Amino acid sequence: MTDNDFPVASQEPSPKIDVTVPHSARVWNYFLGGKDHFPIDREAGDQARQVFPQIVDIARADRAFLGRAVGYLAGEAGVTQFLDVGTGLPTMDNTHEVAQRIAPESRIVYVDNDPLVLVHARALLVGSPEGATDYVEADLRDPDKILEAAAATLDLTRPVAVMLLGILHFIGDLDDACRIVNRLMDAIPPGSHLVLTHATLEIGDQSSIEANAQMNEEWNEKASTQIGPRNREQILRFFDGLELVEPGLVSMTRWRPEDDPLGLPPEVAGYCGVGRKP
Repeated sequence: MTDNDFPVASQEPSPKIDVTVPHSARVWNYFLGGKDHFPIDREAGDQARQVFPQIVDIARADRAFLGRAVGYLAGEAGVTQFLDVGTGLPTMDNTHEVAQRIAPESRIVYVDNDPLVLVHARALLVGSPEGATDYVEADLRDPDKILEAAAATLDLTRPVAVMLLGILHFIGDLDDACRIVNRLMDAIPPGSHLVLTHATLEIGDQSSIEANAQMNEEWNEKASTQIGPRNREQILRFFDGLELVEPGLVSMTRWRPEDDPLGLPPEVAGYCGVGRKP
């Protein structure tokens, strides 16, 4: 499937879609070279990139990490069930595509509450005939609804990989965010995994950190969803009770990168990690 198979956002928008306020999923799609964004999103994206150019590298590193993490889980770890919450808009190498290339029987449930993502549900639902994909319209803040709906496709008595990429930093209260993660992980058995990426202001030189902070401040002044970067110690709380898979909590470019004779890739200002439930 190519980008051309997806409806483009320049078509008549749904009445539910607010095209006067930038939305994180659409801006992220813009950074990744997708087509599902409106002028307000492109304007916000260009402003963010002007202040903090590395934001595009972060978006691409986040997507690349998804591919490596899902590849590890579906291959080496033998996990064939994925609960992808805050999936965002479809681009290349979505979770089901990566997983089902390795294990065609993989079952994937996508969860999002953005109406434009719902427009693309049919595109997301195209998977291998041996496996299954489904879409749930729900908010991360309602984990019970997510689990109830996911149980229609996933067997929650067998290991599940919970994917929370680039979403927890939109929940401002750390205790609340931890409670949500714990609720999801408590509902699935040993052998399950938590996969996350999270914004931070810790990585980079001083000028880069200052630019990152300025970009976040400007975003929060105009966007409907506020972003709250966290430090390493705070992000590690999401893995309480889990066993961090090597190399642990690292910059998104540094989690099991492909071999490169030039050495490790440059870090970007975003943490990632995979944790296994013992």
